[in-house]
Amino acid sequence: MEALAILPCGRRKIWDKNPAVGGVKAADAYIGVLHRLCRQYASLYVGEWAVISGKHGLLLPDDIVPENYDVTFGQKHPDVISIAQLKQQVIDKQLDQFPNIIALTGKKYQPIIKQVFTTQEIQYPLLGTKGIGKMQQLLKHSIEQGQPLHKQ
Repeated sequence: MEALAILPCGRRKIWDKNPAVGGVKAADAYIGVLHRLCRQYASLYVGEWAVISGKHGLLLPDDIVPENYDVTFGQKHPDVISIAQLKQQVIDKQLDQFPNIIALTGKKYQPIIKQVFTTQEIQYPLLGTKGIGKMQQLLKHSIEQGQPLHKQ
């Protein structure tokens, strides 16, 4: 348990393809291109991963996402998860056991991740990219070339 990758959830979810599907595991809920590339990267170079969701917080692959939602950090929405709740999830899900966090997210998530993972070393290999397209390009190149973007 050296590192944990934090993946963004993304707007596209399984319910966009199949509205009647019901609750699904987090591993099956998010279907956007960026999320899928982040999962591939995490599986190839990190191993363990969790999704960070504005509504549900930190989701492990087997955690159930009960239904579709459109809640993201930065919204003044009553369903946005609090930092205190995220910190509690880190403890409850034993994510504090990972000394290294590889945040495969953009700058929007950086202040949240910094507040939640206070004792771990955090790397943001996609920080500074100009948009989702560039993030996808970097991830795809890394996967194809077998070269991680983060320090190992």
